[in-house]
Amino acid sequence: MTPFKKANVFALSSLILSLHVFTSAQAQPLPDWSKAGYLEGAGLPSESNFTNNDSCLITPDELQTEFGVYSNDTYDDSVGIQSAIDYVKANCNGNYNNLSRITLPAGELRIDRQIGVDASFLVIRGQGNSPSNATSTQIVFDPNEDTRYDGISDFNLNDMTGEGTAKGGWIWPGRGAFRVQSRAVHASYASSYGSAPANRRDFFEGSVNFHWKNENITANASMGDSEIRLNNVNGYTVGSYVWVGSANSNNFYDLQGVLDQDRINGHMRQQMFKIVSVDSGAKRIVLDKPLEFPVFTNNSADGSPALKGTNYRSRAANLDVVKGVGFENFYLTQVAPPGFNPADAKNNYNNIDHEGALHGLVFKWAVNGFVRNVSVFMSGSHPIVTEMAKNMQFENNRLEGSWNKGKGGNGYFRNSKLWDSLVRNNTLRDLRHLTLQWSASGNVVSGNDIDADLNLHGGWERFNLIENNTVNVPFEHRDCSPDCAVGDETWYPIWYAPGEHAGGWSGASGPQNVFYKNTLKKQSAPDGPFVDFSPYGTNSDTIYMFAWDTLSPAGSQWRHLRQSDSLIPFWTGRELLDYTTSNQGINANCRSSASSLVGATISCRGETDPIDDPDPIDDPDPIDDPDIPGACIAYSSGRQDIQLTGANCVSVPSGLDGRRVQIWNNKSGDGCGFKGTVSDNAGGSFAITNTYASGSGLVGSQLSFTGNGCTKVRVRVY
Repeated sequence: MTPFKKANVFALSSLILSLHVFTSAQAQPLPDWSKAGYLEGAGLPSESNFTNNDSCLITPDELQTEFGVYSNDTYDDSVGIQSAIDYVKANCNGNYNNLSRITLPAGELRIDRQIGVDASFLVIRGQGNSPSNATSTQIVFDPNEDTRYDGISDFNLNDMTGEGTAKGGWIWPGRGAFRVQSRAVHASYASSYGSAPANRRDFFEGSVNFHWKNENITANASMGDSEIRLNNVNGYTVGSYVWVGSANSNNFYDLQGVLDQDRINGHMRQQMFKIVSVDSGAKRIVLDKPLEFPVFTNNSADGSPALKGTNYRSRAANLDVVKGVGFENFYLTQVAPPGFNPADAKNNYNNIDHEGALHGLVFKWAVNGFVRNVSVFMSGSHPIVTEMAKNMQFENNRLEGSWNKGKGGNGYFRNSKLWDSLVRNNTLRDLRHLTLQWSASGNVVSGNDIDADLNLHGGWERFNLIENNTVNVPFEHRDCSPDCAVGDETWYPIWYAPGEHAGGWSGASGPQNVFYKNTLKKQSAPDGPFVDFSPYGTNSDTIYMFAWDTLSPAGSQWRHLRQSDSLIPFWTGRELLDYTTSNQGINANCRSSASSLVGATISCRGETDPIDDPDPIDDPDPIDDPDIPGACIAYSSGRQDIQLTGANCVSVPSGLDGRRVQIWNNKSGDGCGFKGTVSDNAGGSFAITNTYASGSGLVGSQLSFTGNGCTKVRVRVY
């Protein structure tokens, strides 16, 4: 791997978005989704996959006699269930063909705290998921004061603080009834963990996986590479799992149109891999699949000025994962906040009880887990949520209602930082969204029946397949409910994240999220008919690839949705516009007659759509602008090379208001790099101190340059 040089920033930007890896097995311009789900698509476990060791198959009677778990009484069952899980972890050495099982009794069980499920190869099974059937298992979650959040605003977990630098954000995505996650504590936090009060101890659990406690990446890697070099590979072993995160950069944010004030140092591009080789001498690990994004050593290694003026590293974390945990065949609900009932939460997109915004089932740093035939009714927030999980399978579940569906991201079926997983045949009612977000990749969302939107929530989610779903979105599914005014937005069956809007929490949706054979309908007026969300929801054979170009019939690179070659700042109010022509961000050139695109043969037709400014790609030779002393040079569109005149100004007939200005200080190769200030006629300005700068908030129709005498710049206004 050869580190990239700053001089190659435009070639690098092109590489970021244009490389796409196809599988030889499919030989089609689509990702390979054949390994999505539990054990890479092998199917969920059957009875033959369970152990023959009776001591690791805990029956309802044994739960009662050995762990004190009784149904249909008034006592809390949390300690008994946790003790049974801890017993399995200590005594049952399983694998995927030697699973342990805890079978819950019929009737009602009560829990008042989060149950930590850190025993791998364990299935927790109930007797049925119907709350009206006495032979089913019904779990009632009534969180105690040490489990509820304390002192947080609506809604910010970081308002909770612990010893030292510890804060509530460390437990993101938040507490739940059951949490599948390592509870191992990093040695540096052992003392703090030991002295922490009961409502702060979980801040430190799983801290061995915190990226800031792991390794720096020491060499740039290209998209498509499978090798990562680290400052230390001690403890990395073949067959274990690693998390890889590429630092955000100004160049990366520029491509998405994210506003300066929303840019943060973090790892929007990230993924979990299995390690197939470790070279201690070269301090190198080899991954089980190619990188889907380039990895730079830090936030300026792609040629960007350091984001926020800080050197922020790309990292890899040697993960302590929980494997093979499943939940099946029970009913789970969280008790109502005082004075409320489920009817109060229907179509209510606020937080009714934000300190009780606890989830149902949480999977973090988990692989090959599943949830099937589970009914979650009125969770505190998300009924199911992932955060760094791989090869999960969620199927045949009913997820209905949440006490909190408001700010802070509550009330979703939240598939975040989820890779190579299957979400199939679930029923969703009265939730805020079904999301794919925060670098989620390689997932298949199929056959679900929902009354919320299919939501590409931002954060460079990519290469996901959304097919054969039935979506009927009522008019009342609105971000403002229940305090809506005439004209306030109402969500449509698909939501896409533009960079400017989604930059407020992450960034734009990433490349090639594919919609196929979905039946999508929207009720656009109170009590009105449900009408097709056309063209994406008419169950046709057309393949709709979001954020994908049409420079070739099948496309090959990321393309932000746009109109008239300007990135759309918001999806709201633009849901019904056409993005399938003129390379505006949705490729609809391909078709298939298959019932599913997994392993399908497709055909792509149509001429290559013309584009005057491929994004991103280096422009051809500079435009020969007239050099008229004292006159402003006219800017037209795209990236334009300009020779400044004596007046040192550029006129922008289309105006600056509400648009972003990008300046490159030397695209001529003459060695004279412009440094100085660009300003409008109303006092707005920004400095050019490096090879690249950008800014927004300028007004009027003229840019003026004051600087060091160099006269060649490249300008883009969009």
